[in-house]
Amino acid sequence: MAVNRGLEDVIAAESSICKVDGEKGHLIYRGYDIDDLAEHSTYEEVVYLLWFGRLPVKEELDKLHKELGANRKLPEDVVKAMRMWPKESVPMEVLRTATSMLSMYDPDANENDRAANVRKATRLTAQMPTIVAYWDCIRNGREVVDPKPNHSTAASFLYLLHSGKEPDEVAVKSLDMALILHAEHELNASTFAARVAAGTLSDMHSAVTAAIGALKGPLHGGANQEVIKMLLEIKELNNVEPYIKKMFADRKKLMGFGHRVYKVQDPRAFHLRKMSEALGKRANETKWYEMSARVEQLAKEEKKLNCNVDFYSASVYHMLGIPSDLFTPIFAISRIAGWAAHILEQLSDNRLIRPEAEYTGEINLKYVPIDKREELVSAKN
Repeated sequence: MAVNRGLEDVIAAESSICKVDGEKGHLIYRGYDIDDLAEHSTYEEVVYLLWFGRLPVKEELDKLHKELGANRKLPEDVVKAMRMWPKESVPMEVLRTATSMLSMYDPDANENDRAANVRKATRLTAQMPTIVAYWDCIRNGREVVDPKPNHSTAASFLYLLHSGKEPDEVAVKSLDMALILHAEHELNASTFAARVAAGTLSDMHSAVTAAIGALKGPLHGGANQEVIKMLLEIKELNNVEPYIKKMFADRKKLMGFGHRVYKVQDPRAFHLRKMSEALGKRANETKWYEMSARVEQLAKEEKKLNCNVDFYSASVYHMLGIPSDLFTPIFAISRIAGWAAHILEQLSDNRLIRPEAEYTGEINLKYVPIDKREELVSAKN
């Protein structure tokens, strides 16, 4: 039996949701190139596209906006529970726990047909940004305000994060594009975790909680947090070259570069690079973009490394005033669109996901009574 560690190059499912072309650097959502969607669509349009297989007409989009706006408020018991949690809790832990808790307050909790699952997915898409924003307010002693039903997903998150301060149009557009770029990426680790959980016929909340748990790992969702940590340590443009060259000399991993699938530049990085530059110029603080661009240049020249979606998203989120430990939760806020699409697709033609392992342990061992095992262990040592 051939063993592909990490299931690399193993096709585990058929899907019509997303195509990642690692050789050409293309990312396709339901037939649409990510470049087209990033430039012209909104996150809510992309949510509809991923769930229903086509872009919405105006009435359908208006209905989705209305349903999201009506479901952003969290159950009071969930907010009360969050106020009791340790203030030093990692935001991804809070998101994971609160998402699981929400299942107990969902009116469709015990229903598992497609219509009920779409309603649950809609609620989670509305509620997850509220959880993340509320946690930052609670842990820092800021006021928690009610969400506004007319806000978009991006606008609502920024409004709640800053305790009722209306975000400007540029900030909303920037975050909206970032959400589009992170919304879906085929069978990545968290999406696969969601499909495995859904394949047991568990519920939507359990499958999404499994995905959040997988995304929490630094090899999947935490790279942009490490990127901004690096940029903050570098501090100034003229420190970039000695810092990066020392990293290379010490054989340290440069976060935000390389990708398991893409052999060329991650197509999402192109849009985030432009966004980082534009936000820097707008704020008259271009050093984060300039440092990032210099790091990218050195990585390309010295190691032939291409940056991925995480690299420039770090400076984008930093310029939007978002704390670095919320970067991965924002990834989840976006990726709920893709997770839900894959859960719905898994359930539409379900088969329990149960791969095999190539056994490498011993065989034919005989049971030894406990009073004689010490002799056995001593003999082996």
